[in-house]
Parts: sequence; C-alpha cells; structure tokens
Amino acid sequence: MEDLLRQLTPQVLAALTRRYGHFDLCEDAVQEALLVAASQWPDGGLPDNPRGWLITVASRRLIDDLRAESARTRREALTPVELVAPAADADRSADRDDTLTLLFLCCHPSLSEASQLALTLRAVGGLTTAEIARAFFVPEATMAQRISRAKQKVRGASFEQPPPAEYAARLQVVLHVLYLIFNEGYTATSGSVVSRGELTREAIRLARGLHEALPDDGEITGLLALMLLTDSRRATRTTPDGGLVPLADQDRSRWDRAAIAEGMALLDDAMSRTPLGPYQVQAAIAALHASAPSSDETDWRQIVALYDLLARLAPSPVVTLNQAVAVAMVDGPAAALERLRQLDGDSRLAEHHRLDAVRGHLLELAGDREAARAAYLAAARRTTSLPEQRYLHDRAAALT
Repeated sequence: MEDLLRQLTPQVLAALTRRYGHFDLCEDAVQEALLVAASQWPDGGLPDNPRGWLITVASRRLIDDLRAESARTRREALTPVELVAPAADADRSADRDDTLTLLFLCCHPSLSEASQLALTLRAVGGLTTAEIARAFFVPEATMAQRISRAKQKVRGASFEQPPPAEYAARLQVVLHVLYLIFNEGYTATSGSVVSRGELTREAIRLARGLHEALPDDGEITGLLALMLLTDSRRATRTTPDGGLVPLADQDRSRWDRAAIAEGMALLDDAMSRTPLGPYQVQAAIAALHASAPSSDETDWRQIVALYDLLARLAPSPVVTLNQAVAVAMVDGPAAALERLRQLDGDSRLAEHHRLDAVRGHLLELAGDREAARAAYLAAARRTTSLPEQRYLHDRAAALT
C-alpha cells in the first residue's frame, strides 16, 4: 500500500493543482488524504479507484481550506467550487496524468537547486519531510521551512508545461534534478552509509515515469539507462559491516542482471534513433563496465574515448576527474596525473575530497607511497561520508 500511495501522490497532486491552483494548499490537502487512506485502507480494503478516491478526499479538504482562508482574510469570497461526485471526478482525472507538468513546476527556475530537490522529493516522490531531511542531513524543521518557502514561491506559477521556446531548457533542469537525487542516493555525501536506496529507487521511478510520458526523448531514455546500469552494482558496493568496496573489487556475479539488460536495451534504442546527448554517453560508459567480466578486461580505451566525447558535449571537472582514472588504465598513472593537473586551479573542486582521493590512487599506482598517503589523508579530512573516511584511512594506513 505504501508503494501505491507513493505512486499515486504526484498524480493526485497534479490533478488538484491543475483544477484549483494553490499548489501549497493542494499539497497539504493531498498529504491529509494520504493519511486518511493509510488509516482506512488496511482494514476497509482498497477502493475500486484509489486515485479517484484520493482526489475526492483531497478536494474536500482543499475546499474547506480555501473557504477558511477566505474567511480569515475577510476578502471577497473565492469563486465557489462545486464538488463533483466521486465517480465523475475519478473518471475525469483518470483521463489525464499531469505528473510531467508537476515535475516542471517543482523544478521551476525561480527555485534554488536545493529547493528543487526537496520539492521534487516531497511533491512528486512522495517522501515525507522527515525522510528528505534525513537524506540530506539537515534538521526536519529546517527542511520543512525550505519546502514551505519553495511552495510559497511557486504558488503563483501557472500549472502548465513551459512554452516551446523554454521547454528544452526546462526539461534539462528536470533531468538534472533527477540525476542529482539518484547520485545522492547512490553515493551518499554524508553520514554512516554508502548509499540510500530510497533515493535511488525514487529517482529511477520518476525517470521511468518521465520516459513513459516522453518515450522518444533520447536523453530521458539515456538517463534512465544510466541509472539502471549504475544501480545494478549497488548491492556489491559495501562489505557486511558497511565498508566501501571500490568498483575493481566488487563481485560482478552479484550485479543485477535484469537491471543491466533493461539498461542496455534502453541505451541501444536511444542511440539507434535519437541525437546523442551527455546522458547517453554516460550510460554507454556504464554499459562498458556492466559488460566487462573484470576490471582488467574492461575496454578502458573505449571508455577514454567516450569521456573525450562527453568532455565536448558537457565539459565539467568531474568528467576530467573520472577520465583521469580511465587514462591511468590505458596510458599509465603518469599520464593520468598530468591530466589531473588541469584541475588544480579549479575552484569547483577546491574543497572536494574526490580530487585528492583520485590523486592518491594515481600516486599509489605510480609507486609514490608517501605522496599517495598524504593525498588519501587530505581526502579523508574533506569528506563527510563515514564509510569513505574509513576507506581512505585504510588506504593511507596500508602505505605506512
């Protein structure tokens, strides 16, 4: 039932927002309806049309809220809203799913990236404020304020998809937010666990829904393929005591072959009939890892070529950082360290632990144990992930 409610949340919220406006009040009404469902459905059984039931209950709560707000502010009464019968409301709502429009609203350009993430997880992902706060390691009260401010900020925004001139750019924001949610779930930046399955699952679910709505968009397909191929390794990334296991040491026989097969099929479809984009290239890199029997048997030369292509399509210091690791496997650690020097003055990575971690790995391969140890320790000081700290300290200790 929890999965069903989470799946229905964005559909119900989108239906109410399209019909009534007042995004913030609609979201509150939907949460109330979910609580009623959670208390009634286990004993009474599922209604024939769960989404229509939720829309009706949420609509009643929303109308009460609108009337109360009108009375409190002593303004002219709001335009009366006729509450349609449950069956009619359900039938009308079943004909249209506005989840995509809701995603665009949650990723509105007026919001900061942090607010876009929080609002998307709350309104479209169906996560509670407490769950989101735990995922990003902030107090629940802080996250509640962030979500409340975000809802207020988009309250007056029209509930419609962006005009054609803005659509492509806004869609890229949506994809970027889903990608960030997935990455935070796959490699938690803080805390005591390597990954957060609730975030990776939500990101995949939302990307899958986006793909179903826009199956001919190659970058949406590429992003979903990337998530599936990457997430196929999640179960092998930790030791029994929660320690970090690097890619080269993972038990590939335990990778999720169903996820790999689905990701490969999606990638083949996208690359065969749509323009090439950055998410497809990243998925192609993940596919080469997924298809290799071992780290040594990976087609590293092809991965380097794909990173060259990705650097042209979407240049970033992270691309250069990842490419350096692949270059080490093809041309040796000296060539990779030379590539890494391009990032020494990049302010975007100045405080990021991964630059020092990769440098430590390359220096260790080059045989410079003392410099490698110093780099590992510097990376350990910068990361707020406890499993990564332990792993980096272990690497440094092995070099003493």
